[in-house]
Amino acid sequence: MYIKRVIEDKLLLLLEHFPAVAILGPRQVGKTTLVKEIRKQLTKESIYLDLENPADLAVLNHPVEFFNSVSDKTTIIDEIQRKPDLLPVLRSIIDNKRVNSRLILLGSASHQLLFLSNETLAGRIVYMELTPFGHTEIEHLSDFRGHWLKGGFPDPFNMAKNNIRKEWTKSFLSAYIERDLRLLGLNTSPSTLHRLFQMISSLHGGILNISSLAKSLGVSSPTVNNAISYIERSFIIRLLQPWYSNIGKRLIKSSKIYIRDSGIVNYLLGISTYEDLLRHPMLGHLWEGYVVEDIINTLTDEYQYYFYRTADGTECDLLIFKKNDCIAAIDAKFSPNPKRTKSMAITLQDLKPKKAFYAVPDCKTPYAIADNQFVATPWQITDIIRSM
Repeated sequence: MYIKRVIEDKLLLLLEHFPAVAILGPRQVGKTTLVKEIRKQLTKESIYLDLENPADLAVLNHPVEFFNSVSDKTTIIDEIQRKPDLLPVLRSIIDNKRVNSRLILLGSASHQLLFLSNETLAGRIVYMELTPFGHTEIEHLSDFRGHWLKGGFPDPFNMAKNNIRKEWTKSFLSAYIERDLRLLGLNTSPSTLHRLFQMISSLHGGILNISSLAKSLGVSSPTVNNAISYIERSFIIRLLQPWYSNIGKRLIKSSKIYIRDSGIVNYLLGISTYEDLLRHPMLGHLWEGYVVEDIINTLTDEYQYYFYRTADGTECDLLIFKKNDCIAAIDAKFSPNPKRTKSMAITLQDLKPKKAFYAVPDCKTPYAIADNQFVATPWQITDIIRSM
């Protein structure tokens, strides 16, 4: 069963106005499924090439001739990271015949890792990220509990049995660590990367300390920093940056680190059932990570996202800015009846957000617990922010 993705309509719109669109996201997130659905709605014939298929890869041994021969069609290239030497050719191909919806590229890494710089293809290509399922995409199939436990990757989300889902995630991480990262250029040993992932899961929602991780792994800080960079740019972890300005306080200036998919972090922490999740000592951090990821993925890059923490202990899980305005301050609270906090009061005083929220798992309708402070679910919060 195909589940409509929220980026689908925007993708079709962009194809009407740009020669090339790149859909980027982690492996197994549903990029191929999405583009096969999109093919049915294109206004011209399309050709699909999977660069993991040797026969399709061989077609591009003479790329200029190939693209000239199909210039009236939309060419879809899956797993573009497998042929980075093709990318410099695309600029001249597009410029020789600049027509919209000429190329759809699918890749499992950010455009920085794919060497698609803004200077190379500026004005010719737009990038879209396909994330694992967000809550709004699957709310007709599951409540937040199943989504939080299983994560948003299509295959494990649709698996009913815990042991099968566990085997899928184990295989996914092994392939990602031992094949995908190496293909992208990361040469850190797989055994070190497996240990690093375990350590990151225990840091989920905490402050990233590169030197501490390096010491625990017995490797150099640059080695860990480089690995973290690759993992972030291939969409598996999120580094949430701190907000700081000259407000007369000592502020934390290191990033917070999250494993973006809740199913993956649950697997790494040995969580198989929802009851395991509720009993886990990291429950608060796990809810925070789920809230932060779902809100950011839903609102997309129209906004800027930070967290706030001062040296004296004041903290706020998520700040949402639009240009220079603080639109919202959000604290994740896994509680049916959260109380006002001193940290939120100080955050309101320091940053003056338009609204402040306590993000809870269940709330029939948002309600105020103080001036400009509201209790709401993450999905209600995103609706409110969009209306502001």
